Amino acid sequence: MKLTPSILTVCIGVLPLNVFAAAFQLAEHSATGLGRAFAGEAAIADSAAVVARNPALMSLFKNAELSISGTYISPDVSVTGESAPAYSSAAALNQDSIAPEAFIPAIYYVTPINEKVAVGFGVFSNFGLATEFSDDYAAGQLAGTSEVTTVNFNASVSYKINGNWSAGLGVNYIYADANLVRHFGDNPLGLPAQTEAVNLEGDDSGYGWNVGVAYEMAEGSRLGLQYRSKTTINFDGDYSNQLPAALGGLEGTVLPGTLELELPATAEFSGVHLIDEQWTFNYSVVWTQWSSFESLEAYVPLSDTPAFTKQENFSNSFRYAIGGSYQLDKNTILRAGVAYDTTPTDDGHLSISIPDSNRKWLSVGASYILDETSSVDMGFSVIKGSEQTFSEADNLGSQWGFRTSGDATIFSAQYNHQF
Repeated sequence: MKLTPSILTVCIGVLPLNVFAAAFQLAEHSATGLGRAFAGEAAIADSAAVVARNPALMSLFKNAELSISGTYISPDVSVTGESAPAYSSAAALNQDSIAPEAFIPAIYYVTPINEKVAVGFGVFSNFGLATEFSDDYAAGQLAGTSEVTTVNFNASVSYKINGNWSAGLGVNYIYADANLVRHFGDNPLGLPAQTEAVNLEGDDSGYGWNVGVAYEMAEGSRLGLQYRSKTTINFDGDYSNQLPAALGGLEGTVLPGTLELELPATAEFSGVHLIDEQWTFNYSVVWTQWSSFESLEAYVPLSDTPAFTKQENFSNSFRYAIGGSYQLDKNTILRAGVAYDTTPTDDGHLSISIPDSNRKWLSVGASYILDETSSVDMGFSVIKGSEQTFSEADNLGSQWGFRTSGDATIFSAQYNHQF
């Protein structure tokens, strides 16, 4: 969004939206993966959803396969007030269920071309968020409505090098849409709390690439490594506010604008090992290059120098997962897994518009073969986040103190069909 110097002070409190959007990474690509807490995703080829994690695994498919999945996320994120300026109260900061329920669909298709080459296509999401506070929320300059949606269109090809090694390459087109609304909240200026301090929406698209390799150690035992590039999104959209001109506001005037956002690169190392005819053990380590996301910069027209810079100081994050599966009978597979996510956020830059923390996952799932060509999968996860206590200053310089906590439950179902 293009920001003129007269409204930069208003935007200081709203830029964390994009940090929150970038920091909220989605792993929910398939029901099979969810059932094992996404352990082993870069090494396991049990559905066409391999397109989203490691394209090299497409070389293991003997027949064309279509996988369609839907994931339902029910978050429980709440904010409790710890302190407030004299013109408000800590109790006015209490708000439950700030993150609404969400449904994430995905579709994948893989088809072998010959014994060496396979191609695939997938539509899924790697990043997204939504948080909603009431229009008259006391700290409305710090949090309101924040929505970011990304859709990844991924085309891939794999090549079987020999009996042990496979490699894959993919190209990605990412569409992103963002909407942010902030209200002035409690203030010493006498403005109504519902006054819009920011109303911003826009969309854009970008391109990226991904590569992967897989190594077959022995029958039933495999290692996988994949890398997905960063993608730069240059949002184009509209910006407005209802603030009076005396405060540098626009009084509802709509301006065009741009703002650059970088979605980080990721890498994953995974393994799967067949223990016996019934038991399989799998694991993953996922690295996300959040250190490249150091600041947000807004630019005025005809200037190559940022008119405003907000430091974020993100760190690279890791996700660790272990899991396993059990062949109950010829038609049924049971799964379970645990995972631990580390947050990239800096303790000195926490915000209620970034309800992010270290998280623990506990997952279970199952697959059932319907007939020779069809199967269904289900997965269920409970996520427990750490509690955070911090303070935040609005663009008037007032300090607000918060305690946040966040948990979630996730359910996913998937249908697979071979041709």
